[in-house]
Amino acid sequence: MAHTNESVVSEFVLLGLSGSWELQLFFFAIFSIVYVASVLGNIMIIVIISSDSHLNSPMYFLLSNLSFIDICQSNFATPKMLADFLAEHKTISFEGCMAQIFLLHSFVGSEMMLLVAMAYDRFIAICKPLHYATIMNRRLCIIFVSISWAVGILHSVSHLAFTVDLPFCGPNEVDSFFCDLPLVIELACMDTYKMEIMTLTNSGLISLSCFLALIISYTIILITVQCRSSSGSSKALSTLTAHITVVILFFGPCIYFYIWPFSRLSVDKFLSVFYTVCTPLLNPIIYSLRNEEVKSAMRKLRNRHVNSWKN
Repeated sequence: MAHTNESVVSEFVLLGLSGSWELQLFFFAIFSIVYVASVLGNIMIIVIISSDSHLNSPMYFLLSNLSFIDICQSNFATPKMLADFLAEHKTISFEGCMAQIFLLHSFVGSEMMLLVAMAYDRFIAICKPLHYATIMNRRLCIIFVSISWAVGILHSVSHLAFTVDLPFCGPNEVDSFFCDLPLVIELACMDTYKMEIMTLTNSGLISLSCFLALIISYTIILITVQCRSSSGSSKALSTLTAHITVVILFFGPCIYFYIWPFSRLSVDKFLSVFYTVCTPLLNPIIYSLRNEEVKSAMRKLRNRHVNSWKN
C-alpha cells in the first residue's frame, strides 16, 4: 500500500512529563521561571554586547549569536509544554510535530557549529595573538555564523525529508513533552530499523565530529596557557573555563541521546527537559558570572539607566 494512503494520523498525543496534576502544576511553576529567565537572560546578553563598544570583538559577536540561538531554542517547545501542563488533552498537529523536529535539529546543529567557531576564535586569540585581528575579522565571523545556520538547517532537512513521508496509520502517543524524532519514528507503521540507523548516523556524525574538534582545540589551548606565566593567562583561563563548561553541559546530554537514541529510560525525559529548557539558560548564567568584561558592561548599562531615570 502506498504511504500516502496509510498516513491517516492527523495529530499526536504528547504524554508529557507526568500524569499527576500536582506534579504538573509544580513543573509549570518551575519551568515558567526557567523559561522567562532564559529568554530575558539571553536578550540581556545581546543588549549588553550591542550597547558596549568594549565588547565589539569577534568573541562577543559569536556569543551574541549563541544567545540568539538559545532564545530560539527556548521557544520551539517550551511554551507548548507550559500550556500543556494546564491542559487535559495534550495534542499537537502532524504539521506542528514536524515543525518541532525541524526547529530542534536546526537550532542544535547551528549551536554545535557555533561552539566550534567560538573554540577557533579562542585558539587564534591565545595561540596566535599577533595575528588575531587579521584572521578574526568581521567578515570571517559572519561566514562562521552563516555556515552554522546552513549546517543546522541542512542537518534538520535531512531528517525531515525521510520522516514526513513515513506511514503513520494508528499509534500516535509520543512519550515526551515534544515531538522527539526517535519517538515519532517508532510510531510509523513499518520496519523502522534502517531509519533508526540513518538517524543515528546523521546525528552522531555531526555531534561527535564537533565534540572531537572542540576537545582537540581546547586541549591545545590549555597546554598553551599552562606554558605561559603571565597575568593574561589567568584571564584567558577564566574565559576558557566558561567556554568548556558550556561545551560539556551542551554536549553531555546530546551525545547520550545520539549514542542511545532509541532506548527509553525514565531518566530520558528529564534529560530532554534539561537539554531543551535548561541549556538555553546556561549561556547567560555562565558568561555573566565568569566574565569580568560582561559584568563590567552590565554595571555600566545599569548605572546609565539609573542616571537617566533620576534625570
